[in-house]
Amino acid sequence: MKMNQISKLDETYYGDIMDLSQYAFQYRLSEEELAAKKEQMSNHTVWGWLENEQLAAKVHVIPLKAYIQGEIMKMGGVASVASWPEYRRGGKVKQLLKKALQEMKTKGQIISYLHPFSVPFYRKYGWEITFDKADCKIPIRSLKKRWDGIGFVKRGNNNDQTISMLDNIYTEYASSFTGPLVRDQHWWKHRILNKDDFIAIAYHDDHTPEGYIVYNVKDHIFTVKDIAFSTLNGQKLLLQYMHDHDSMADDIVVSLPINDGMTLLVEEPRFEQKVTPYFMSRIVDAGAFLAQFPYKKSDHFSTFAIHIEDQFLPENTGVYQLSMNDHDEMKFDQVDKRDSLPTVTMNIQQMAQIFLGYKRPHELSRLELLDGDQKAIGQLEEIIPTSHTYFPDFF
Repeated sequence: MKMNQISKLDETYYGDIMDLSQYAFQYRLSEEELAAKKEQMSNHTVWGWLENEQLAAKVHVIPLKAYIQGEIMKMGGVASVASWPEYRRGGKVKQLLKKALQEMKTKGQIISYLHPFSVPFYRKYGWEITFDKADCKIPIRSLKKRWDGIGFVKRGNNNDQTISMLDNIYTEYASSFTGPLVRDQHWWKHRILNKDDFIAIAYHDDHTPEGYIVYNVKDHIFTVKDIAFSTLNGQKLLLQYMHDHDSMADDIVVSLPINDGMTLLVEEPRFEQKVTPYFMSRIVDAGAFLAQFPYKKSDHFSTFAIHIEDQFLPENTGVYQLSMNDHDEMKFDQVDKRDSLPTVTMNIQQMAQIFLGYKRPHELSRLELLDGDQKAIGQLEEIIPTSHTYFPDFF
């Protein structure tokens, strides 16, 4: 074995991995919690930097899928990036991130998410903010009104049948946004539900499930851990259910999508709302992403080019020509030069913001964060669907 090397870590390194995580993120787990964490990590790929066979730094990649403009795309979730202090500032994490991205590309994970400890740090490597988080604290008295929901709410048990029901509701809700995860059983069991939380499911009168909340009540705070609904009626039933805790709680704490519309429904809309940048995204494989992306049809489309610049993964750098085939379907070709085509130039960070719908091309153009012919910018504006980004999970 080499003195210093990047290696894919197996279970024999689990103790070292957890020691570093607990040190870097300042927490301690019991033996029971460590066993649960090991099960949670069972599908992680962990890349480690070894110095004389000792773990110096690490990066986890979680194999996930996400809803992107109505399409399901493979995504690599970067998590638990850490190094021991004596090994920091030597470029080890940079090299681990590059290795992780290269393997994501071979696995078809064409996009990556992460929650940054530092936005400038990850911007250097191609990630950019694409999700905001709206944390709300709503006085429970604000929900006092006739909601007129048709149906009832019933608490549920944490079992496979309930998870299947929740996932059906979640899938319908989440797929209407850009960004949410496609959740599997492993994610529900290890990331969403735990023994200390309650589950409440909203049913229509015909017993069709239309919404749910995962929550707890403590110290007069009703905390919503997860919420989804497939109909307005389901949302109203859940709001009524929350208000029915007015003898137990003074406030409701919940994270909502931006432009959720809650202020239009409650009696007093001037509740506390804090919007902060949340998760970052990165296009891993620009060509594959452009090939899979679901473009919006435009009656005024004409061929143009996108010049993408990616300093960290230079294989993404290039000129991509977008044109329409004989079946009115968008196609792209990577070309050697832009010739005389109208061209818009952007870096890989702004590509993620635009194609996920977090920012519009004209907005970034006004901020001088992308450049090019106004005609090309206008064409790009036409073919990017209008959607709202939302990411209700964490890793």
